[in-house]
Amino acid sequence: MPISSPGRHRPTPPSRSLIDWLAVRQIFPAPATAPEIAAVGDGPPTETTVAGLAALYAYPDPAARAAPWVRATMIASADGADSLDGRSGGLSGGGDRMLFKVLRSLADVIVAGAATARAERYRPVRDDEVWPRLRQGRTPTPPIAVITRGLSMAADDPLLASAPEGARTIVLTTQAAPPARRAAVARHADLVVAGRDEVSPAEAVAALADRGHRRILVEGGATLLGQFVAAGLLDELCLTVSPVLEGGHAGRILAAPPGVKPGRDDDGAAAGVSLGHVLEDHGFLFCRYLTAAG
Repeated sequence: MPISSPGRHRPTPPSRSLIDWLAVRQIFPAPATAPEIAAVGDGPPTETTVAGLAALYAYPDPAARAAPWVRATMIASADGADSLDGRSGGLSGGGDRMLFKVLRSLADVIVAGAATARAERYRPVRDDEVWPRLRQGRTPTPPIAVITRGLSMAADDPLLASAPEGARTIVLTTQAAPPARRAAVARHADLVVAGRDEVSPAEAVAALADRGHRRILVEGGATLLGQFVAAGLLDELCLTVSPVLEGGHAGRILAAPPGVKPGRDDDGAAAGVSLGHVLEDHGFLFCRYLTAAG
């Protein structure tokens, strides 16, 4: 992704023209049987709008569930591409960025693969990138957790060096990562060994839960999402469908590990997902799917 162009993973305050046309409505289930999302008028998103979205995307009560809840958020074009001109941000719009901010606000921790963190130039989440009312009782911002097999991140990477003390970046790596690199990164971040040669999704989730992070948001990329699905750990997928046709040059939102067919049931058939709800904003569809695990 070009450095000069902010993407979906680098939220920016909406422009006035963006706010003027932003109006999210619920189309499934029918508004008669589910709460409507208040339209955003001529001004910033209202507390009613934020509260409505937060209610629709609320995590299950951690006290009522033994396992952490793993949610992924992805975006795709109408013909299935995960980016436009090399950027996920090229597919995004005002409603998507508002929802993205709500999802980050609700999460205890944000998980990304090292390649995504590098391509999207991840930084620690800023105070103005979350809704404070959705962070009550927790740190002002959620920490970022980066999964990296070989620990290729530089110790002075801003994602590590500039994270606030209350939301230090978490680095999940392997026993195969060079000890000297592990020691250097550990001076700036919380380092966790979660696998021998590959980071185990199960060990990663367990390590995050041990730190109190039970509401987990996976932001990509496609390979990392494929690993979580293959491990049977994904509970929910929040998929934005962008009203554009990319043309078949980009990748998909999910890439299975070599030799693995994720999303299969015990008989080898493709496992389905259930549709929780659909929101719409000027052709953008915000679909919330639940997996069998969820």
